[in-house]
Amino acid sequence: MGQHMITALAEQDELALAPGFLEAIGRGVGAILLYALVGLALMIIGFYAIDVTTPGRLGHLVREGAPNAVVVTALGLVSMALIVVVAIYSTSDRLLEGLLTSVIFGLVGIAVQVLAVRLLERIIGIDIGLVLQADRFSPVSLIVGAGHFALGLVVAVAVS
Repeated sequence: MGQHMITALAEQDELALAPGFLEAIGRGVGAILLYALVGLALMIIGFYAIDVTTPGRLGHLVREGAPNAVVVTALGLVSMALIVVVAIYSTSDRLLEGLLTSVIFGLVGIAVQVLAVRLLERIIGIDIGLVLQADRFSPVSLIVGAGHFALGLVVAVAVS
Protein backbone atom coordinates (compact mmCIF):
# COMPACT_ATOMS: atom_id res chain seq x y z
CA MET A 1 0.00 0.00 0.00
CA GLY A 2 1.17 3.47 -0.76
CA GLN A 3 1.70 6.13 1.86
CA HIS A 4 -1.30 8.08 0.54
CA MET A 5 -3.62 5.08 0.99
CA ILE A 6 -2.37 4.44 4.57
CA THR A 7 -2.92 8.11 5.46
CA ALA A 8 -6.45 8.01 4.00
CA LEU A 9 -7.31 4.88 6.03
CA ALA A 10 -5.93 6.43 9.23
CA GLU A 11 -8.04 9.55 8.68
CA GLN A 12 -11.17 7.43 8.14
CA ASP A 13 -10.53 5.62 11.42
CA GLU A 14 -10.33 8.97 13.25
CA LEU A 15 -13.72 9.93 11.83
CA ALA A 16 -15.39 6.65 12.80
CA LEU A 17 -17.67 6.56 15.84
CA ALA A 18 -16.70 4.32 18.73
CA PRO A 19 -18.88 1.24 19.25
CA GLY A 20 -21.85 2.11 21.46
CA PHE A 21 -21.46 5.86 20.94
CA LEU A 22 -24.99 6.46 19.65
CA GLU A 23 -26.48 4.27 22.40
CA ALA A 24 -24.59 6.29 25.04
CA ILE A 25 -25.84 9.54 23.51
CA GLY A 26 -29.41 8.20 23.57
CA ARG A 27 -29.11 7.22 27.23
CA GLY A 28 -27.61 10.62 28.08
CA VAL A 29 -30.37 12.54 26.31
CA GLY A 30 -32.98 10.38 28.05
CA ALA A 31 -31.37 11.05 31.44
CA ILE A 32 -31.31 14.79 30.77
CA LEU A 33 -35.00 14.78 29.90
CA LEU A 34 -35.95 12.74 32.97
CA TYR A 35 -33.89 14.88 35.35
CA ALA A 36 -35.30 18.04 33.76
CA LEU A 37 -38.84 16.77 34.31
CA VAL A 38 -38.08 15.86 37.93
CA GLY A 39 -36.41 19.24 38.52
CA LEU A 40 -39.30 21.12 36.93
CA ALA A 41 -41.88 19.14 38.92
CA LEU A 42 -40.01 19.83 42.17
CA MET A 43 -39.73 23.53 41.40
CA ILE A 44 -43.46 23.70 40.65
CA ILE A 45 -44.26 21.82 43.88
CA GLY A 46 -41.87 24.11 45.76
CA PHE A 47 -43.50 27.19 44.28
CA TYR A 48 -46.96 26.00 45.32
CA ALA A 49 -45.70 25.05 48.78
CA ILE A 50 -44.43 28.60 49.24
CA ASP A 51 -47.65 29.96 47.74
CA VAL A 52 -49.92 27.92 50.04
CA THR A 53 -47.97 28.77 53.18
CA THR A 54 -47.72 32.53 52.58
CA PRO A 55 -50.60 34.98 52.71
CA GLY A 56 -51.76 36.22 49.34
CA ARG A 57 -51.56 34.66 45.91
CA LEU A 58 -47.86 34.36 45.12
CA GLY A 59 -48.35 33.49 41.45
CA HIS A 60 -50.50 36.56 40.91
CA LEU A 61 -48.01 38.76 42.75
CA VAL A 62 -45.11 37.45 40.67
CA ARG A 63 -47.02 37.97 37.42
CA GLU A 64 -47.86 41.52 38.52
CA GLY A 65 -44.17 42.17 39.18
CA ALA A 66 -44.35 42.65 42.93
CA PRO A 67 -40.61 42.96 43.63
CA ASN A 68 -40.57 41.20 47.00
CA ALA A 69 -42.63 38.27 45.73
CA VAL A 70 -40.24 37.94 42.80
CA VAL A 71 -37.17 37.94 45.09
CA VAL A 72 -38.59 35.31 47.45
CA THR A 73 -39.82 33.13 44.60
CA ALA A 74 -36.58 33.35 42.62
CA LEU A 75 -34.40 32.40 45.56
CA GLY A 76 -36.79 29.60 46.51
CA LEU A 77 -36.52 28.15 43.00
CA VAL A 78 -32.72 28.46 42.96
CA SER A 79 -32.52 26.64 46.28
CA MET A 80 -34.68 23.82 44.92
CA ALA A 81 -32.45 23.56 41.85
CA LEU A 82 -29.39 23.25 44.12
CA ILE A 83 -30.93 20.25 45.85
CA VAL A 84 -31.76 18.55 42.56
CA VAL A 85 -28.31 19.28 41.08
CA VAL A 86 -26.48 17.79 44.06
CA ALA A 87 -28.77 14.75 44.08
CA ILE A 88 -28.03 14.21 40.38
CA TYR A 89 -24.30 14.73 40.85
CA SER A 90 -24.04 12.36 43.80
CA THR A 91 -25.74 9.51 41.89
CA SER A 92 -24.84 10.39 38.32
CA ASP A 93 -23.91 6.86 37.25
CA ARG A 94 -27.16 5.30 38.51
CA LEU A 95 -30.14 6.89 36.75
CA LEU A 96 -33.03 5.37 38.70
CA GLU A 97 -31.26 5.98 42.02
CA GLY A 98 -30.50 9.54 40.99
CA LEU A 99 -34.10 10.23 40.01
CA LEU A 100 -35.44 8.76 43.25
CA THR A 101 -32.85 10.63 45.32
CA SER A 102 -33.81 13.86 43.57
CA VAL A 103 -37.52 13.33 44.24
CA ILE A 104 -37.13 12.22 47.87
CA PHE A 105 -34.61 14.85 48.93
CA GLY A 106 -36.36 17.47 46.84
CA LEU A 107 -39.65 16.89 48.67
CA VAL A 108 -37.89 16.83 52.04
CA GLY A 109 -36.09 20.03 51.05
CA ILE A 110 -39.37 21.73 50.18
CA ALA A 111 -40.90 20.77 53.52
CA VAL A 112 -37.81 21.88 55.48
CA GLN A 113 -37.58 25.17 53.62
CA VAL A 114 -41.21 26.08 54.08
CA LEU A 115 -41.23 25.24 57.79
CA ALA A 116 -37.90 26.86 58.56
CA VAL A 117 -38.60 30.06 56.62
CA ARG A 118 -42.01 30.43 58.28
CA LEU A 119 -40.26 29.94 61.66
CA LEU A 120 -37.63 32.54 60.73
CA GLU A 121 -40.39 34.99 59.81
CA ARG A 122 -42.03 34.50 63.22
CA ILE A 123 -38.77 34.84 65.13
CA ILE A 124 -37.85 38.05 63.32
CA GLY A 125 -41.43 39.32 63.35
CA ILE A 126 -41.90 39.60 59.59
CA ASP A 127 -45.41 39.91 58.17
CA ILE A 128 -44.52 38.16 54.92
CA GLY A 129 -47.97 38.77 53.47
CA LEU A 130 -47.51 42.54 53.64
CA VAL A 131 -43.92 42.30 52.39
CA LEU A 132 -44.88 40.20 49.36
CA GLN A 133 -47.77 42.46 48.41
CA ALA A 134 -45.81 45.71 48.66
CA ASP A 135 -45.29 47.64 45.43
CA ARG A 136 -41.82 48.77 46.52
CA PHE A 137 -38.76 46.65 47.20
CA SER A 138 -38.23 45.78 50.86
CA PRO A 139 -34.86 44.48 52.13
CA VAL A 140 -36.86 42.06 54.29
CA SER A 141 -37.57 40.04 51.15
CA LEU A 142 -33.83 39.40 50.92
CA ILE A 143 -33.87 37.89 54.41
CA VAL A 144 -36.70 35.54 53.48
CA GLY A 145 -35.09 34.72 50.13
CA ALA A 146 -31.74 34.15 51.80
CA GLY A 147 -33.46 31.80 54.23
CA HIS A 148 -34.75 29.75 51.29
CA PHE A 149 -31.36 29.78 49.60
CA ALA A 150 -29.42 28.88 52.76
CA LEU A 151 -31.73 25.99 53.55
CA GLY A 152 -31.43 24.78 49.98
CA LEU A 153 -27.66 24.71 50.46
CA VAL A 154 -27.99 22.81 53.74
CA VAL A 155 -30.26 20.18 52.21
CA ALA A 156 -28.07 19.93 49.09
CA VAL A 157 -24.95 19.28 51.17
CA ALA A 158 -26.85 16.73 53.25
CA VAL A 159 -27.74 14.89 50.02
CA SER A 160 -24.09 14.53 49.06
